Amino acid sequence: MFKLVAFLLGIVLAMPAFADECVKCHQKISPGVVKDWEASKHSTVKKGRATCATCHGRDHKDMEDAKLAKMPTAATCGSCHDEQESQFLKGKHALAWTVMKAMPTTHMLPMQLAAGMKGCGGCHKLGSKSEDEVKALRSQGIEHGNASCDACHTRHTFSKKEAQAPQACQTCHMGFDHPQWEMYSSSKHGVRALLKQIGILPETAAAPTCQTCHMQDGNHEVRTAWGFLAVRLPLPEDPIWKADQITILQALGVLDPQGNPTARLEAVKAADVARLDQASFDKERKKMIKTCTRCHSENFASGEMEKGDQIIRQADHQLAEAIRIIAGLYKDGVLTKPASYAYEFPDLLAFHDAPTPIEHKLFVMHLKHRMRAFQGAFHSNPDYALWYGWSAMLLDLAEIKSTAEDLRDKHARKSSVAKR
Repeated sequence: MFKLVAFLLGIVLAMPAFADECVKCHQKISPGVVKDWEASKHSTVKKGRATCATCHGRDHKDMEDAKLAKMPTAATCGSCHDEQESQFLKGKHALAWTVMKAMPTTHMLPMQLAAGMKGCGGCHKLGSKSEDEVKALRSQGIEHGNASCDACHTRHTFSKKEAQAPQACQTCHMGFDHPQWEMYSSSKHGVRALLKQIGILPETAAAPTCQTCHMQDGNHEVRTAWGFLAVRLPLPEDPIWKADQITILQALGVLDPQGNPTARLEAVKAADVARLDQASFDKERKKMIKTCTRCHSENFASGEMEKGDQIIRQADHQLAEAIRIIAGLYKDGVLTKPASYAYEFPDLLAFHDAPTPIEHKLFVMHLKHRMRAFQGAFHSNPDYALWYGWSAMLLDLAEIKSTAEDLRDKHARKSSVAKR
């Protein structure tokens, strides 16, 4: 009721004459913005039309008081689209800012790359922020990027059709640690979807998009069973895989070297980057299999999901071995633990701030190649799963083993000389 009243009040205040003044000025200052808005449904729907003032308020009237213009947030969009906002706030995209701020590496980056929205913040800015966080960003001169919804429905067209196209996901879901676009667009699913877009395949052709699988029926939660890092609770029953996942959780800082939960586990819970109980995992897995059965049999879909699980199992074994090698170097004094690490154990969340080449190689193995191995499998892209994922992990492990031997030899020689 409150949202409805607020929206109606916004319409009353946002009279056409005021909107006309905005358009008249911005046709000179930012004509592209005006053209986008004029192409939007906000501009063409007459009854209950959203005008400039609906989102930006009425305080800004000329070039001298531009800073008085309100910058929208997800709540602004929610005044009309409350169902979508509610779904968004329950999902992982709403936690994108929280996740970024929780990562140790974020606080080691130049502000221009993090909060400056030219690195991690460029995509993670779509996450919900408190009023204090928004004020802090604006005090740094960062006025834009707090609307969230406009990450997919780009301003000022706010097109539903645009957000339903797989390309809407491309900007963020690509590159080093999550090349989903590259995997998807070159998979058979992606190829068929793109051929359908350009008219080579008919509209009736089965051609799933990112949204088909990850936003079933338009739901804005956007979750997956394994989560971003492919770790979960409860731990696997297989003793080898269980031991490997424990090692990975220790390197993520969720468990300490003795296997006990750490304070970072609470951050993982808050960021919702992993499924932490069987029911949560099963819910997302069943939802995905149901989606697959629009084109495939349930047996086929379940079998393909199981193959992906087993790829994670195999990749985890390689990664865990590499983690243990470097943990051994810390334990034996061959490598000095970085001051920022809580334990004498690799910290995978330090990312590219790892201080030595062997530690950096572990970071690449974890966040680049392991990601490609299992995400390539789940995205039906064999080349990514094999050559860019699994094979690259084997090379990483071989280099880590060789480098560790060299470091131990060098350390032994130094120790021998010191004893003389």
